[in-house]
Amino acid sequence: MKNKKVIYYNDELNDEFSTAKITPRVIDEHYRYKHSRFWNLCSIIIQNIISMPIKIGYAKIKFRIKYVGKEKLKECKNSGYFVYANHTQTFADTFIPSVAIFPKRNFLIVNPENISVKPFGWLVELLGAIPVPGNKGAMKNFLEELEDKVNRKYCITIYPEAHIWPYYTKIRPFKSVSFRYPVEYKKPVFCITNTYQKRGKKGNKVQIVSYIDGPFYADDSFQNTKEKKEDLRNRVYECMVERSRNSNVEVISYLKNEK
Repeated sequence: MKNKKVIYYNDELNDEFSTAKITPRVIDEHYRYKHSRFWNLCSIIIQNIISMPIKIGYAKIKFRIKYVGKEKLKECKNSGYFVYANHTQTFADTFIPSVAIFPKRNFLIVNPENISVKPFGWLVELLGAIPVPGNKGAMKNFLEELEDKVNRKYCITIYPEAHIWPYYTKIRPFKSVSFRYPVEYKKPVFCITNTYQKRGKKGNKVQIVSYIDGPFYADDSFQNTKEKKEDLRNRVYECMVERSRNSNVEVISYLKNEK
């Protein structure tokens, strides 16, 4: 594309290119992961009824989004599962999986910054955000909440790259730590790979094409959790890398700084 932006990076694992600068809340043992029945009712209404037309409309108008492989999700319609996706949009990433998964409820593991914007943090939580714990005291409550959600046959979306790189067309290396959840809870995994492709008669416009793959399951031939999560991570990563090759346009070019 003409006059495309160039971003220079140093570290694929840790560099962050979101423009938002937010002081995060402290997520400790006092943070409430579990809420009242009234809260949960409000969450369902906001998450899956009020906000869904906005999510669908924005995705279609802004990105002309297209899902490939959505039918694969039907195999696990009666089960909770985890979804792993690449992190390339500040706003759209909050609902791209939710639109694909609807009417199943989708929750997202997020950094504390996502629920720290006053006065709207509570609304982000109602929309399904589950913040990463900040200490051991909060970790126990966090894990109990994840297990409860998937046992209720909901979906939990994770962005294993952790940091937002807008319009990035490759898959950054990510750690296997978050794959402990599907391994421990014995739940299936899907991945959504968001790609950027040309559209329009002249090919001068961009759309998001999201590829859905899975389900992937932990391989019980491995004897311990570490080996299982590493294997699961590798299979998901390789699938996402292969799908990312379908991107055929760069809105932003990322170049590594030479030391």
